[in-house]
Amino acid sequence: MSTIVITGTQWGDEGKGKIVDYLAERADTVVRYQGGCNAGHTVVAAGEEYKLRLLPSGILYKGTHNIIANGVAFDPEVCLQEMDALAARGIDASNIRISDRAHVVMPYHRLMDGIGDAQRGADKIGTTGRGIGPCYMDRDDRVGIRVCDLMDGDEFAKKLKKNLERKNAELAAAYDHAPLVYEDLLAEYKGYAERLRPFVTDTIPLVNEEIAEGRKILFEGAQATMLDIDYGTYPYVTASHPISGGVTIGAGVAPKRIDTVVGVVKAYCTRVGEGPFPTEQLNDIGEELRRAGHEFGTVTGRPRRTGWLDAVVVRHAGMLSGIDYMAVTRLDILDGFDEIKICMGYRYKGEVLKGVPASLNVLAEVEPIYETFPGWQTDISGIRSYDALPENARRYLARMAEVTSIALGIVSVGPSREQTIVLAEKLF
Repeated sequence: MSTIVITGTQWGDEGKGKIVDYLAERADTVVRYQGGCNAGHTVVAAGEEYKLRLLPSGILYKGTHNIIANGVAFDPEVCLQEMDALAARGIDASNIRISDRAHVVMPYHRLMDGIGDAQRGADKIGTTGRGIGPCYMDRDDRVGIRVCDLMDGDEFAKKLKKNLERKNAELAAAYDHAPLVYEDLLAEYKGYAERLRPFVTDTIPLVNEEIAEGRKILFEGAQATMLDIDYGTYPYVTASHPISGGVTIGAGVAPKRIDTVVGVVKAYCTRVGEGPFPTEQLNDIGEELRRAGHEFGTVTGRPRRTGWLDAVVVRHAGMLSGIDYMAVTRLDILDGFDEIKICMGYRYKGEVLKGVPASLNVLAEVEPIYETFPGWQTDISGIRSYDALPENARRYLARMAEVTSIALGIVSVGPSREQTIVLAEKLF
């Protein structure tokens, strides 16, 4: 048995897609276990850039199975758009399997997401407007439409009609929005159903049988720890569980089936949307990090907020997910800095806090306790071994591992597959 969970340790955009893509070459199956098309993963292969929103990041390997599990908020329109886009570039995406238990994102979910967040005004969450939260809300309210319903024409028609009566009333009363037309949605989604039918199955026995057979399985989350609905900066979070524990619910896999957890750590910090960000740099340093890292959302295009690495956050992620190894990404973005900082702790009203506080009022007022490191100020993008990295880069990495109590497993010095230094050779 060899199963690895790849999870983000910060606020997302850590480069999980690259790490999954790199490890997927040795994997038999890649499983997406949560989130929806509200998070983009950028993968660079053979000089080509691919932006994936819903399809698992192993989709570029012909022999790798890819599974969209039941925990995913599934948008059939986006899935087909991605499959068609890959086909246009000569990539066969037919090695995808979609859980019949996944909940379907509908147009009214997207409307309510976008309009609803805008109406919050100064208290907006900063969602992508892709309908993920409202889809999960319907799931928890037990009125959701699942993929198995979409595959059953009569059942889908019945549930859509009932749901649309309720949603149109809400759209009119709460948002002063014109009603959606039942016949149009019915025809549109029946078209999606016919195209997707060959790929839909019960993925729970599929995944568990592959594990039992000793196949190599990668579990891929969409967002990251600080966006977890319970453990992140609530309410500025996503609507699901990106931490490793989300695999058990989102893919139907028992906890004892997980062998290894890899936490992806960007060498600095970014976040999109609202909420406290203790190490944010609203200055020239932040602008330089954004420029050097081209920090703009894959899905939204929005400029990302930028700041120094926050070891408190990474320790928090390590504890919650039982992270065995960290995969440090985007180290090369720091090449030009003469000094670099890591936040080692938070000081609040004279007291040093042990972890990430639940209260956002407290988190917004903490003073980061920084440790400063000399930069290496040289191009590391062509380096292919850890020992060949500049001494100051190795010092920075070693201190990162020490203060978070997570071993170094992978160091990425660029976006391409070959720009990857592996220290933990026995991941698979």
